[in-house]
Amino acid sequence: MPVTDPIADMLTRIRNAIIVRHRTVSFPASKIKGELARILAEEGFVEGYDTVRPGDPKATIRLRLHYRSKDEPAITGLKRVSKPGLRVYVGKGEIPRYYGGLGVAVLSTSQGVMTGRQAWREGIGGELLCYVW
Repeated sequence: MPVTDPIADMLTRIRNAIIVRHRTVSFPASKIKGELARILAEEGFVEGYDTVRPGDPKATIRLRLHYRSKDEPAITGLKRVSKPGLRVYVGKGEIPRYYGGLGVAVLSTSQGVMTGRQAWREGIGGELLCYVW
């Protein structure tokens, strides 16, 4: 059965893996999921990621989840904002700072997928994909 919202599926898989304290989580690969994984790695929420069988239609992305002391996950929450039924767009002056600046807003802009902080520096808005904290 096809997935209607692949980004929400990715975030749910990450959320479920964190709940049961898995070290890695895999999901089907796509360009936007790869960019989300890159942002999560750059921001320190995951240890890293790699693409298994790149170029293959059945390629997958494997995230290595990051845990702090005593198995406390680096990701405490994930929230999908823009959904297929309700797209949410923000202008350059409306980019939110989530969780008092400790969280990250992820945007899809005309310059690619980036954090809210990067989009604010570039002076561009876009589709608000999700929040990570």
